[in-house]
Amino acid sequence: MSFNSQRKWSNTYKNLSKTRAINNNLIDFISKIEEFYISELESINNYRKTRPEDLIYLDKLPEKKENLFQKNLSIFIVGFSDSKYQRGY
Repeated sequence: MSFNSQRKWSNTYKNLSKTRAINNNLIDFISKIEEFYISELESINNYRKTRPEDLIYLDKLPEKKENLFQKNLSIFIVGFSDSKYQRGY
């Protein structure tokens, strides 16, 4: 009779220990989330709006027009040279 109650107590204690570990993990996770949001709220004051003088404008690079035939030919040549190292079955 006492052996059965000891087993029940052990199972209950094990379940309580698991629940406590899960709660501790949740508390850690919640505190990390709170830290993140507090730091985000505090950093809002550090940012300012960008003015046009702050921006750097880059010239657009001209597009390089390539002949479709030359492009396909170069891909074919590269593939042909790569085939030297491949073995068929």
